Amino acid sequence: MVRPSLQAPLHWGAHALVTWAARRGCSRGSSQECRRSAVVRRLPLLCRGRSQTSGDKQAGNAESLDRLLPPVGARRSPRKRTTSQCKSEPPLLRTSKRTIYTAGRPPWYNEHGTQSKEAFAIGLGGGSASGKTTVARMIIEALDVPWVVLLSMDSFYKVLTTQQQEQAAHNNFNFDHPDAFDFDLIVSTLKKLKQGKSVKVPVYDFTTHSRKKDWKTLYGANVIIFEGIMAFADKTLLELLDMKIFVDTDSDIRLVRRLRRDISERGRDIEGVIKQYNKFVKPAFDQYIQPTMRVADIVVPWGSGNTVAIDLIVQHMHSQLEERKLRWDMAALASAHQCHPLPRTLSVLKSTPQVRGMHTIIRDKETSRDEFIFYSKRLMRLLIEHALSFLPFQDCVVQTPQGQDYAGKCYAGKQITGVSILRAGETMEPALRAVCKDVRIGTILIQTNQHTGEPELHYLRLPKDISDDHVILMDCTVSTGAAAMMAVRVLLDHDVPEDKIFLLSLLMAEMGVHSVAYAFPRVRIITTAVDKRVNDLFRIIPGIGNFGDRYFGTDAAPDGSDEEEAAPS
Repeated sequence: MVRPSLQAPLHWGAHALVTWAARRGCSRGSSQECRRSAVVRRLPLLCRGRSQTSGDKQAGNAESLDRLLPPVGARRSPRKRTTSQCKSEPPLLRTSKRTIYTAGRPPWYNEHGTQSKEAFAIGLGGGSASGKTTVARMIIEALDVPWVVLLSMDSFYKVLTTQQQEQAAHNNFNFDHPDAFDFDLIVSTLKKLKQGKSVKVPVYDFTTHSRKKDWKTLYGANVIIFEGIMAFADKTLLELLDMKIFVDTDSDIRLVRRLRRDISERGRDIEGVIKQYNKFVKPAFDQYIQPTMRVADIVVPWGSGNTVAIDLIVQHMHSQLEERKLRWDMAALASAHQCHPLPRTLSVLKSTPQVRGMHTIIRDKETSRDEFIFYSKRLMRLLIEHALSFLPFQDCVVQTPQGQDYAGKCYAGKQITGVSILRAGETMEPALRAVCKDVRIGTILIQTNQHTGEPELHYLRLPKDISDDHVILMDCTVSTGAAAMMAVRVLLDHDVPEDKIFLLSLLMAEMGVHSVAYAFPRVRIITTAVDKRVNDLFRIIPGIGNFGDRYFGTDAAPDGSDEEEAAPS
């Protein structure tokens, strides 16, 4: 691990900007705080502790300690099991304006199936209990973007040996040293998130000082916020951060917050917390954390109380995000594959009189819902049976009841998993279950952002160890291919090989077929029919109407759209 040099270049402009704003907004504080801001502006590298010469301040600190700490002689609460949450549990952050999905999502990809631009990564450093997480949440709320990943360094403590576990139980292990963190795992995780890939993040149990067996899955987002005491202590990690913010909070305030947290949330006693603070936390701050303030682009004095500084940070981030804005260009997608022959990876169910007759019934707008469901199910069953013929088979010999050998075939893979794109795709699940015994089922919900027109991942539930399976991806109609491409991308992010993905649909447009095949040339595409045209609203022509509305009996869109409430597939 390489730590930054103490001679790293300074970002005087950013420091001055924030501290000037803090001074402008300090009317609610004392005049001494205003003078302190001026000092901060001129000396951005100094440790900015507040003066304690005032008797009033000392009394105020004593009152704060009395209020925050349990009374002397009070029974200590039992140790609670607390874990690192990567700030993704719950995966929602509700504000007055919108719901923010802090579990993230894979960023959108272009028509080639590649990511347009990397996510914007922000690093939040500072001492223990300086308010980094609170500042991160304030930034998220002020940014007002729907997709954010909040990653905590607390999740990346190394696995302790038996001897280290014993030391930790007696508050004799230094968790505030750079060697306590798994920087290799942090760097690889952040790289994958910036590339839009899914990652497995460890869950750390602070009560037992160990990683839990089950890890959390996070997905890349437009914005990634990484916070931790050693966020700037590794050179490779620094190179991944687009903006570095140091939260500078008074040491007394940090101590009080740490006492309150460790006693109330982690079931520890006052003596143990103070012992650990004096022995490890304070020396580590002086030796490893405070020097990293020099590599920060912005220093925020007083942490979450400095709302003016946070507003300025958000303004700068908005300008950066505007430059990185991702757009799904359907017009470019529509014209990219005109006049091209259909790809070899496409297989269309043979158009027998029976198949064509069923298509006639379900395409007829006068068909009743009962008949629509009945004949759709028949087509789904034929489609599934046809798709299974493309699975790998190997020779095998069995013995018949007459004692004779029969040279046959058997499935050569490990397992088959079905994944439906909600909501219409789930109508194909019964047909898959009817012909595949003990098949596993997963679901994906993709919806269109009404403001940007981009498909966005809202919900995902996949079986474990799906990477070894042949995956049958199901959606009833595919027009532009947008939702199908995102669904395939999600499966690839879960390490499913491209040639093990089968995309099944009752009806597809040529545009959707070309889009998926061009982006993912090894994905097998299987359908019962392909319509040639897509109109200006990207509806399949002649089409089948809105399959979900006709199947579930819900109200159709005013324009008779064949698109689901989800993203145009």
